[in-house]
Amino acid sequence: MTIMAIFILYLLMMLGIGFYFSRRANSLNSYYLGNRGMNKWVVAMSAQASDMSGWLLMGLPGAIYLSGLSEAWIGLGLVVGTYVNWKIVGRRLRKYTYYCNDSITLPDFFANRFRDKRGIIRVVSALFILIFFLFYTTSGFVSCGKLFSTIFGWEYTTSLWVGVIVVVGYTFLGGFLAVSWTDFVQGVLMLIALLLVPTIICEMNDGFAPTVDAMNQVNPYLMNIFTNASTGKAVTMISIVSSLAWGLGYFGMPHILVRFMSIKNPDEITHSRRIAMTWVVLSLGASILIAVFGRYYLMQQGIALDDPERVFLVVTQNLFPTVIAAIMMSAVLAAIMSTADSQLLVSASAFSNDLYKRLIHKNASNQELMLVSRGVVVAIALVAGYLAFQGRPGASSGFLDVVMSLVSFAWAGFGSTFGPIVLLALFWKRINLSGAISGMIVGGVVAFAWKFYFSGFSSDCSIFGLYELVPGFVLNFVTAVVVSLCTKKPSDEIVQEFERVDASRLSDLDLEKEVR
Repeated sequence: MTIMAIFILYLLMMLGIGFYFSRRANSLNSYYLGNRGMNKWVVAMSAQASDMSGWLLMGLPGAIYLSGLSEAWIGLGLVVGTYVNWKIVGRRLRKYTYYCNDSITLPDFFANRFRDKRGIIRVVSALFILIFFLFYTTSGFVSCGKLFSTIFGWEYTTSLWVGVIVVVGYTFLGGFLAVSWTDFVQGVLMLIALLLVPTIICEMNDGFAPTVDAMNQVNPYLMNIFTNASTGKAVTMISIVSSLAWGLGYFGMPHILVRFMSIKNPDEITHSRRIAMTWVVLSLGASILIAVFGRYYLMQQGIALDDPERVFLVVTQNLFPTVIAAIMMSAVLAAIMSTADSQLLVSASAFSNDLYKRLIHKNASNQELMLVSRGVVVAIALVAGYLAFQGRPGASSGFLDVVMSLVSFAWAGFGSTFGPIVLLALFWKRINLSGAISGMIVGGVVAFAWKFYFSGFSSDCSIFGLYELVPGFVLNFVTAVVVSLCTKKPSDEIVQEFERVDASRLSDLDLEKEVR
């Protein structure tokens, strides 16, 4: 009862934030982008909290629990990708989207950037966003099912739909402001929980070095980044490249990129980057240690773990008093909610602003579009909930019930589809509409084909074991460049706008004056 009471209080607090900001979400810009008025702390923390999701406390620890530090290459790739994304994309995207007719979504930016009057790239972008976010949101709901069933002993199905209702609740109410502020709170809670667990385990074993020594005695490969602890075999170059390639995904993540677009002053991106990098390094490092130290702790306690993705939950339940354990496990819910809400919001904006308004009702009012957006939030959540239900114990093919698998595919899909186009749109004036559309389609299709078809040949040819993000990203980039060079150059208007952004050194207030 104590754990349930704490969870209910936490959920009520999150819903309270959603209700408070519902009074301020009275326009599309406010609902989708917070009126471009977010401060550096909220932008940094919400970007990283929405980035990591339940994957940080369940998916990654589960993979490392099985294979040891050989899976930590993913963390290294993510750290590098996070830094480069903040460093080269953040500030320029904030300014460019403002110059491009005050674009409030990624498809909006593409359409305005390439002057797509027929709306083709807008529709293609929106469709891919809806498809890949469906898988990503499903991963969050699978995490909810595992979380509540572990803590309360509920059936998976009950746990799943409780999570769906909570996430939809405050996303439905408050829009971007609610999502960003709840993500800020949840990011802080996640960091505290992540740091505390491995610290306590180390203290129980007289420090970090003795704990590592004890781990090496159990399995000498657990702390070896070049050897798989479960098989004892050396990690292949294909596996290392695949893991490091996760960093490429950042350039195409709509729910992260939209944070750059929302910051009040582009010059504050530098400060946000420092905050974000501190959070990422500490969180990923702690998540890795939770897996390996948690494995040792559970072995000491004689506790068998049937699902490696529950390692944080089970360790926390046994390591802390009930009240503290409940607060700590709220961090898992925080991780799940902080990403699922962002995904639902971006999906809703893609449908209402980029499909409904362009194809169904061109003269729709802002109020109508907001109503459609909120309806889409519910619809997508129900479909994602249904897919997560298919991953219930004993009923899945092995893809829909594993958080890591779902996140991995969605991450690859976004990186393959949007990553190269975002980079080229921001930094290469020669890219045109034909190149962008062609590259986007090739990247998205390759990600699907590689995951569900070509990977089946990996036993015959190791190259097909490569993470689908790599071929998708590379072929997208090459296609976009080649098609752009073989077709008509961008108009003078597009080139002049590019050069204007390129030369700009203006603050947000000066930007606004110049545009007006």
